[in-house]
Amino acid sequence: MRFPIGLKIFGIAVGLLILMAAAALLSMRMTRTVDGQLGIIDQNYFPAYVALAQANIRSVEESTLVRRLLLAIAEPGDNAAKRADLGQRVASAGKTSDERIADARQYINRQIADPLDFDDNIALARLDDKIEALQEERQRYESVLGKLLTAAEAGDKPLTAELLGELDDWRDDFDHKMDTARSEMRRLASAAIVGTRAYQQRVVAIGIALLAIAAALGITLAAAVTLGLVRPVRRLVLGTSAVERGALDTIIPITSRDEIGSLTRSFNSMVGELRAKARIRDTFGKYVDPRIVAGLLDRPEVTDAKGSRREMSILFCDMRGFTAFSEGMTPAALVNVLNRYMTVMSEPVRHNNGIIDKYIGDGIMAFWGPPFSSAEEHPGLACLAALDQLATLAAFRAELPELIGLRRGFPEIDIRIGIATGDVVVGNIGSEQTRNYTVIGDTVNLASRLEGANKSYGTRALINETTNRFAASLVETREIDQVLVVGKTEPERIFELLGRKGEVASERLALRDAFEEGLAAYRRKDWQGARTAFEGCLKIMPGDGPSKVFLGRIAKFCTTAPSPDWDCVWPLVEK
Repeated sequence: MRFPIGLKIFGIAVGLLILMAAAALLSMRMTRTVDGQLGIIDQNYFPAYVALAQANIRSVEESTLVRRLLLAIAEPGDNAAKRADLGQRVASAGKTSDERIADARQYINRQIADPLDFDDNIALARLDDKIEALQEERQRYESVLGKLLTAAEAGDKPLTAELLGELDDWRDDFDHKMDTARSEMRRLASAAIVGTRAYQQRVVAIGIALLAIAAALGITLAAAVTLGLVRPVRRLVLGTSAVERGALDTIIPITSRDEIGSLTRSFNSMVGELRAKARIRDTFGKYVDPRIVAGLLDRPEVTDAKGSRREMSILFCDMRGFTAFSEGMTPAALVNVLNRYMTVMSEPVRHNNGIIDKYIGDGIMAFWGPPFSSAEEHPGLACLAALDQLATLAAFRAELPELIGLRRGFPEIDIRIGIATGDVVVGNIGSEQTRNYTVIGDTVNLASRLEGANKSYGTRALINETTNRFAASLVETREIDQVLVVGKTEPERIFELLGRKGEVASERLALRDAFEEGLAAYRRKDWQGARTAFEGCLKIMPGDGPSKVFLGRIAKFCTTAPSPDWDCVWPLVEK
């Protein structure tokens, strides 16, 4: 009779559960014994020791009070109140000492009567006898103390001195015996603790032994059941390892019609689906960012088809002088150069966790934001990507002779970059047949406008105010102007991207400071002060484009002054 795999595993599990339950019950019973031992130590041994210590302390206190009382009796004058108070305190100390001794005997006798013991009842009984003898000595001590106080009250100094000496002898002997009793009680308590620890270690050892027995029985049963399963399971394991290494052509033969056979069939189907998805990734990953492809295949929630509004950073990058550069080139050479250019310019975007949205002629559109990068870091990542693009341009220029087959005679190329951070609509946008995971909105248009505005200001990378605010800890920037984009009603402050924090040359930082002074004078409509400041900027960096732009404006304003209500906002019409 063939049993299903599930029934075999269930039988093993039930057997192990029974063994583990028996081990747990035994361990629980022994643990309760340990708990009981700790309880009697806490309730009998320690309280008895504490009671003896308190009795000793109160006895010493009584002796001190007796001497103070004798001094008070010997004092001349009326000090009846003081003597009465000391007498009460002597009596109270003596009474408390007697009570603590009685309490100690009560704890000891309660432990002797307890069925749970540490085989020390004989020692406890002997200790109880000693403490009983101490009680009797306490009675004789109190008798001598009464005679001493009577003699002192009567003024019989010889008798008082004799009785005081006798009382001191009694006190020394009592203290010695009390110390002996306390030491014996402490020894018994320590022995009880040691016994409890030993029993606890025995409990742990027995528990480990039971666990080992249960494990051995479980392994034996499991080995017996799995002998008939090991070969197909091993084939599945080897096949899984092969697929993990990328061997998606793996096919495992189906050798049975039980659950293992069904599992093997499902495994082969899964590998087939992985093979199909890998082909899709390889094919479409060249046209769409691999993370978007992965989202479409594995995590549809990443690329929500419904669309959503999010704050993201958008980057536009365009090659300056592309038209002149492409004239006279063969189509093959032009495609070769463009492909290399796109590869070089795309790498900084991907390196800084950006998404390439599309290639527009010689331009690149990219974006950053959730779920591909956090809301706090995406403006800074976009700026770092732009700086990396500018940095890699020199290496690309050096490759051009090999790419186009000319050593000289081609125009100098450069790039213009615009970055804007703000709300966009992101989602799968397009027709029912063809869609593109992209972003749309005013922020996208603004980034494109900023890329084009570089032509007017003679800059290479411009960012909007929101990007500048979030990336301020990573990059150095220079405020350029306050502009009004076509279709917008609110002006936008724009900034030039200078470099990474701490890596910008002092000359450019000095230029930024001088430019700020000129811009402030310009906004106050102090044309002369602004001209002086911008001319100073050109002395620091003769080719500074923004300074030349503002000097040109100021020359026009000196000829034709703007209207009195002009707010220094410049219309941005370039695309």
